[in-house]
Amino acid sequence: MTHPHDPLGSGAAGHPLQVETHGLDVIEDAERRGAPRSLFWPWFGANVSVLGLSYGAFALGFGISFWQALAAGVLGITGSFLLCGLIAVAGKRGSAPTMVLSRAAYGVRGNRLPSVVSWMLTVGWETVLTALATMATATVFSSLGWGGGTETKAVALLVVAALTVVGGVMGFGLIMRLQTWITLITGVLTLVYIALVADHIHWGTVDAVPAGSAQQFIGAVVFMMTGFGLGWVNAAADYSRYLPRGSSSRGVIGWTAFGASLAPFVLLVFGLLLAGSSERLSTAIAADPIGALTTLLPTWFLVPFAVVAVLGLVGGAVLDIYSSGLALLAAGLRVPRYLAALFDGLLMIAGAIYIVFFADDFLGQFMGFLTTLGVPIAAWAGVMLADLALRRRDYDDGDLFRPHGRYGDVPLVPLCLTLAATAVGWGLVTNTAARWLTWQGYLLEPLGLGGRTGAWAYANLGVLVALALAFLGTLLLGRGRVRAQEAQAPSPALDAQVVNR
Repeated sequence: MTHPHDPLGSGAAGHPLQVETHGLDVIEDAERRGAPRSLFWPWFGANVSVLGLSYGAFALGFGISFWQALAAGVLGITGSFLLCGLIAVAGKRGSAPTMVLSRAAYGVRGNRLPSVVSWMLTVGWETVLTALATMATATVFSSLGWGGGTETKAVALLVVAALTVVGGVMGFGLIMRLQTWITLITGVLTLVYIALVADHIHWGTVDAVPAGSAQQFIGAVVFMMTGFGLGWVNAAADYSRYLPRGSSSRGVIGWTAFGASLAPFVLLVFGLLLAGSSERLSTAIAADPIGALTTLLPTWFLVPFAVVAVLGLVGGAVLDIYSSGLALLAAGLRVPRYLAALFDGLLMIAGAIYIVFFADDFLGQFMGFLTTLGVPIAAWAGVMLADLALRRRDYDDGDLFRPHGRYGDVPLVPLCLTLAATAVGWGLVTNTAARWLTWQGYLLEPLGLGGRTGAWAYANLGVLVALALAFLGTLLLGRGRVRAQEAQAPSPALDAQVVNR
């Protein structure tokens, strides 16, 4: 737990780090300190990964031009992280984790459904990031002639997993310190990388990439949304909850969105220029997102590149494991937060071992699985954003933990909206990365959108539709419920015994 006078874990006052004891509980006023600008560090550090460079090749893979891909990046990155900023406002208004604040919309036990989906998504992302960091290290060592085989991968996985798990178990204080250093180190080294490979950019070749259709452009926008902000939206309030309730809402939104968007946008622009300059590099990135980036580097910078690659991926994985532990508690597991994070860390290690050492095409299929989860997460975000917009007062702390309080236990309307929006969303997306997901896209033919092979097949409209349906449905059907909740008198003081129910 962070010290009452050092709640952001900056260590400025010289306080020793301790394992954070906070779980689902509400942060007391005495421990809420800092300003919205402090949110810049965790969000920038979590998204400064050089993997952002590879998104340039991913975007051009939709068959669009540089300018279309740039516009798709602006819309997808800034738009999705703006959603994170909006939901982060709930954190300072309620001072509880994101998936506890979600109970105001879904009820205390009804909220377990989106909590399970959130847990699966965050565990999945931390597993993928850990595996990518391990493989990136092995690629660099192989290029240097220092190995790169099983032993190198094993050591790399051990180091990456240790950093991630320790950060997740220790909690908020260590995470804030880690992210500050990760931000500084990776920021500087990434700029050096850009300077070293800038001469590989050929603007004439980039500008000659032909434009794609509107459907291809929309598909790239949705891909950017799911690859960036929608992967974080279910954890957006986990860090703003430490701010005083009187903090500026605009500041919370702005610093969250700015901190999270800045590095991905810069990296995307440069990644687009590199991938657009070389079709060979673009193809290589699709097969090996991190390792392919080393082919442009002088030998002396390979080790610094490994550092920036690993630290950037670890920065994202640490935030994921912290939030996945909180989501697991919100789903109903009754253990201390640090044990939930440790359990998720063990799952992460097992998954990463399988990806790195045993799977041939598992990564592609697993990314398909994560994309599929983007639809229900978008539906949850729609419900959460609308519910937050309808509220004029802060959350009632005690009733977030009482099934018979004002927020209810298992309200049917938000659950039915989420399930319906998800069903429609899955019917409007397709996924070729995994054969076991070929059932998706079942609404493309009935709605006259060309079926699973038509022009709209890869636009992934389902993510946007799920978000819009859930948002509009909640605005239409949830107003009366919210007004009735806010008309009630404040509930009794929170009983610690009910926190983990």
